[in-house]
Amino acid sequence: MPESTKSPQHGEPKRSLWLAKDRRSVVVLDQTRLPHRVATVTLRTLQDAARAISDMIVRGAPLIGVTAAYGMALAMAEDASDASLGRAYDVLIATRPTAVNLRWALDLMRAHLAPLPSAGRRDAAFLMAAEVAEEDVACNHALGLHGLNVLQRIARRRKGEPLRVLTHCNAGRLATVAWGTATAPMYLAHDHGIPIHVLVSETRPRNQGASLTAWELLDHGIPHTVVADNSAGHLLQRGLVDVVIVGADRVTRRGDVANKVGTYLKALAARAHGVPFHVALPTSTIDWTLEDGVRGIPIEQRSQREVTHVAGTDARGRVVEVRLTPEGSPARNDAFDVTPFGLVTGFITERGLCPATREGLRRLQPRGGSAGLARAARPRKLPATK
Repeated sequence: MPESTKSPQHGEPKRSLWLAKDRRSVVVLDQTRLPHRVATVTLRTLQDAARAISDMIVRGAPLIGVTAAYGMALAMAEDASDASLGRAYDVLIATRPTAVNLRWALDLMRAHLAPLPSAGRRDAAFLMAAEVAEEDVACNHALGLHGLNVLQRIARRRKGEPLRVLTHCNAGRLATVAWGTATAPMYLAHDHGIPIHVLVSETRPRNQGASLTAWELLDHGIPHTVVADNSAGHLLQRGLVDVVIVGADRVTRRGDVANKVGTYLKALAARAHGVPFHVALPTSTIDWTLEDGVRGIPIEQRSQREVTHVAGTDARGRVVEVRLTPEGSPARNDAFDVTPFGLVTGFITERGLCPATREGLRRLQPRGGSAGLARAARPRKLPATK
């Protein structure tokens, strides 16, 4: 996977994934290099796509799903047989166990491609993957408009003072094709002239808040402050947070939320101090097959090295990795935790707002199998802002 330091993208919304000029390979921002270096990686094969997902070159549930869709297309470009289709599904589904968008996208692609003759699968796969990508952009913009209404209501109580929003991990445009989930309402609020200040939780151990969310907020010109993970409860207790908005990697049909580890503690603190705790997600992130997230959602165990080491720049501007822990001390690295539905104020989706209840989510459930999934991915008419 050769890399480049130049990106062809211009204008808004900025994208983290796009087709290369040859229209048969995919370019992604290399998120392992941010914020110290902006680089891209070109995906040309199934294995390229799988490694990009497993090594977190791309990350975030929606972007993982879109990358997997293109991974299926890349596999069909190599070999469009039934065996290749099945192998591509198996390789990609094994890359990340927690985010449900991965399975959603792969199921959608397989259902679309399996009935087709092998001669037509390559073009059909790229067209379908492109549709999944464009729907992600439209979906997250619609989600952002619904979330904007939430922020506008809270901002009115601030009477001109900046609205203080706490977020965790990166649920921004880097976690999607464009706009982001949790950050989409923040981008739109800023663009609509609402004074906003985002408190960015650093999000150890991979520091996606400090490195990725802070980078993209800075790029968009949104005032923000990076805060230590352990300070979130203190800030909520002191009345320095007006609302918490996070993303999700999987939501069960009753409303349990799997997200980057540390989300659960913020939800507990927000509930203790009466601060709204919203989860922003596309409906493709809802796992309709699962009820109990605490017992049923698999929690990815990642490398100890992500806990024992940290990367940064030295005095000469070089990116270096240093050890934080004593040599020989073991570390545990649970990548996610699960926030029970009772701690969630509500969900912000492309199809509107809903309470964190089984009944509220049921109104969003697609009908009709794979066709229903495809229809559910297409956002309804965008709401007007108030």
